[in-house]
Amino acid sequence: MNKRHCEALAVETPVPQIEPIAVRISDAVRLIGLGRSKIYELIASGELEIVKVGSATLIPVANLRKLITG
Repeated sequence: MNKRHCEALAVETPVPQIEPIAVRISDAVRLIGLGRSKIYELIASGELEIVKVGSATLIPVANLRKLITG
């Protein structure tokens, strides 16, 4: 294969998107459109479960979906 043919294949080949299983709070704010304070309120009330990994606070995406879909 020549270089031009390889470049054409690279452009046409879709790259599969990998969905995260958990996101940081800043990402959760962007994903669901709630404010940072509201996210922390939901965590404090137990309505939104988190996972601590070292000092990182992660929110499982499944928990965000559950919160939104009820």
